[in-house]
Amino acid sequence: MKSLAVYLKEYKKESILAPLFKLLEVVFDLLVPVVVAQIIDVGVAQDNRSYVVQMFFVLILMAGVGLACSFTAQFFAAKASCGFAAKLRQAMFDHIQSLSFTELDTMGTDTLITRLTDDVNQVQNGLNLGLRLLLRSPFVVLGSMVMAFTINVKCAWIFVIAIPVLFVVVFSIMLVSIPLFKKVQNGLDQVTGLTRENLTGVRVIRAFCREEQSVEEFEDSSRELTRLNLFVGRISALLNPVTYVLINIATVILIDRAGIQVNMGNMQQGEVVALYNYMFQIIVEISITDHYIEQINGVRRPCGRNFGSEVQYDICKR
Repeated sequence: MKSLAVYLKEYKKESILAPLFKLLEVVFDLLVPVVVAQIIDVGVAQDNRSYVVQMFFVLILMAGVGLACSFTAQFFAAKASCGFAAKLRQAMFDHIQSLSFTELDTMGTDTLITRLTDDVNQVQNGLNLGLRLLLRSPFVVLGSMVMAFTINVKCAWIFVIAIPVLFVVVFSIMLVSIPLFKKVQNGLDQVTGLTRENLTGVRVIRAFCREEQSVEEFEDSSRELTRLNLFVGRISALLNPVTYVLINIATVILIDRAGIQVNMGNMQQGEVVALYNYMFQIIVEISITDHYIEQINGVRRPCGRNFGSEVQYDICKR
């Protein structure tokens, strides 16, 4: 991936502005629960309708500014990723022109076309997501914890305990699943390689009466690929349920502790709602992170296919 950074040199400004505007959007997202808490504790509790209307327009203003920041971040991320993909695709095309006939025959036309189209598009999508989400999710999670401390210190400690546990679970599943995704890709490479060899050498296979052996080899490879896919799918499927269970447990404990603080007069009802909203924001960011991890696993695959020759890696490394 470091070697690919050279194609982002002309888009340094966009690569900085995209995460920056995304962080500005996050700031407004973190302020929304505070405003909602004020509406409940001041406007609703005191039957102050003018205050409710005033805060309503404040929320609309914050939503408009946040939306503008989001669109701006998307614009810069799209500009950087599209420019990056164009330069990478051109560099790959130029490199393909320098390959020998033996290398071209070894890789095949279909593989080269896939490199220039689908693989580059996957890298482009991964970069686009990375520029927008790389800093957003950690900032929202940590920001929610900080904002919780500004509301109630005792309840905020639930965030301090829950967030590290969630990170441990997420990264543990990542550490287990990412190497398995690589094995799945190797299995897919083998199946694709066998398919290509059988299609291109069908006359030789029939001439030596090796149809049954070819079918058995393909069935074995396909069966192994299916087994790996099912195993990886089961592990990856644990991410959302486990994190949701942990978050729900933390939410139940949070509401229980917050209810006690309200009864003791140390908190107001709107502040409980704010704490719950911050916990909900963490749930949303975990779901986004899960999607980004899947996208990264898709990006890792383009430069890893091998149909019998290591020279194919040169197309990605150049």
